[in-house]
Amino acid sequence: MEDNTIEEEYTAPVYDPEQLGTYIENVLKLEAVACKDWLTNKVDRSVTGKIARQQCQGEIQLPLSDCGAIALDYRGYAGMATSLGHAPQVAMIDPAAGSVMAIAEALTNIVFAPLAEGLQSVSLSANWMWPCRNPGEDARLYKAVEACSDFACDLGINIPTGKDSLSMTQKYGDEKVYSPGTVIISAAAEVKNIRRIVSPVLAYIKGTYLYYIDFSYDTFKLGGSAFAQTMSKMGDEAPMVTDAEYFKNAFAAIQELTSRGLILAGHDISAGGMMTTMLEMCFANPQGGLEAHFDKIRHADLIKILFSENPGVLVQVKHHRLVEKILDDYGVGFAIVARPIEERRLIIAKDEFRQVFEIDQLRDVWYNSSYLLDRKQSGETCATQRFNNYKHQPLQFDFNPSFTGRMEELGLNPDRKERTGLTAAIIREKGTNGEREMAYALYLAGFDVKDVHMTDLTSGREKLDDVQFAVFCGGFSNSDVLGSAKGWAGGFRYNEKAKSALENFYAREETLSLGICNGCQLLMELGMIYPEMGESHPKMEHNLSHKFESAFVSVEIPKNESVMFKSLEGTKMGIWVAHGEGRFALPESESAYSVVAKYLYDEYPGNPNGSDYATAAVCSRDGRHLAMMPHLERTIFPWQNAYYPFGYRKHDVTPWMEAFANAREWLNKKR
Repeated sequence: MEDNTIEEEYTAPVYDPEQLGTYIENVLKLEAVACKDWLTNKVDRSVTGKIARQQCQGEIQLPLSDCGAIALDYRGYAGMATSLGHAPQVAMIDPAAGSVMAIAEALTNIVFAPLAEGLQSVSLSANWMWPCRNPGEDARLYKAVEACSDFACDLGINIPTGKDSLSMTQKYGDEKVYSPGTVIISAAAEVKNIRRIVSPVLAYIKGTYLYYIDFSYDTFKLGGSAFAQTMSKMGDEAPMVTDAEYFKNAFAAIQELTSRGLILAGHDISAGGMMTTMLEMCFANPQGGLEAHFDKIRHADLIKILFSENPGVLVQVKHHRLVEKILDDYGVGFAIVARPIEERRLIIAKDEFRQVFEIDQLRDVWYNSSYLLDRKQSGETCATQRFNNYKHQPLQFDFNPSFTGRMEELGLNPDRKERTGLTAAIIREKGTNGEREMAYALYLAGFDVKDVHMTDLTSGREKLDDVQFAVFCGGFSNSDVLGSAKGWAGGFRYNEKAKSALENFYAREETLSLGICNGCQLLMELGMIYPEMGESHPKMEHNLSHKFESAFVSVEIPKNESVMFKSLEGTKMGIWVAHGEGRFALPESESAYSVVAKYLYDEYPGNPNGSDYATAAVCSRDGRHLAMMPHLERTIFPWQNAYYPFGYRKHDVTPWMEAFANAREWLNKKR
């Protein structure tokens, strides 16, 4: 490859601090900064039951998470975390700075997960997106790759893999359009305790402070920032990490604070700068705000302080003297920049400047871009309902006072080796994907769990004669080719051996059954919950949004006679939903059915599928057979919950585990 260096020069934005309100609204509208709800609400963020951190955070579930994390298993707290970083606009100004900033963003995103060996735990993947074979671009790529390699070596971390897309150009007639050359960095690392991953959501606790901790060791620069983009500028100078050793010390300091549980909330500074970071830390809670004073930051330009995207973090701490000592020990600079206040406002002050912003109004500005995109996929009605209701449907929890969350009080033994004589069958078809988390929930509750595939039933190898609890799991049986669970139901209807095994199981009076998600659709299709109702039997229809819905929502358990849910009467809990055909169509009045779980809110998205009477679960007249759309088996541990009440986070298990313990106790009495 041969190329010549072409020097590009860009101009800096010109601004007026008095226009701060206009600037922040323009930044919040940018797709790179704005809410990504239109993306996150349509992908399964709970499958496997090992998801310890996904996109959405807080009582108002908003996509704000810095990193993603999974648990390695259901028994311990070890896991893996992942994060991303890229800086295409910075790379246009300075390709070397673009590489360094991409790595820095990935690392300041993952820093709030307590890593097994700190920074040494991290491995990177570098995906190069570059319009090569165009004048000057190969030379820019060389500088970018060299800087990426040097910075990674200076940090002592590796880049063992990646991908190259080096023809990022497109012709439109006679015009050639270049994609801005950039490297997309993916970081992955082992986590020693998934329960200690810090949330970006501010905790409204008196006596706490918000600290700014810089990772760049550079002056504030607006080059390549979202702020500059809103003014149709690139900026004349790009931020950089000027001291890799200082960066390592800052990373190690945050790691120690995280591992010791000293950070209540933490968020990286990236797209949108510190102003956006402070607002995002307030968005996912229904109350409270921040009063920010920047007098302790020795920089005269407030706009640069608020909108520069120099690598750094904001952390909320309570034991500030201990925190400051740890930061001092690592030689890391810091400044107190804000404190939580009761008013729903963000106050910005420096020297003689003071301006007050309404957080909820700016949150709507930030969310509006998602709404505009959501109209294309969900239609005007559902997109408007989501936009109007998201802030009025916070998660609610109300546990029974007697619930302690301790395993032993529910008779749970995760170390059990011996058999109990209670047999539960996981019944699945091609495409089922929720069987492993369900199997563990049953095992933990005290069942001997066996795997029963439909081929076992259709061939006659399995007859369910020794099974007391049959569980039909979630997923996409037969890829939903004929509709959700239609093909699965046909496997029972049109095969005499499978049909006989199912009918004989339901005819026995000492059995229980549970259908979750795809399994719920199966039981509805077969009419197994209310066989006496005929055409009035509940049906499962497409979600009113006409798309797959993934959400963590609140449900309440009304007075009921369900074997599994009777003891949970009156409770309100969070739970995962993940389905495309989850709408309960109940042709009769609500009293005609035994509705045993209801979405807390009637309107979308709190009622994610538009179910009649906000129904989330129904059971048979005798309480033995339960059909449920949400995934209780993916919500049995606090760390699986997208949000869990602050005062209960030391629970071993959630109240959903009590439902499985209830099934065990009922069957034990029948023996």
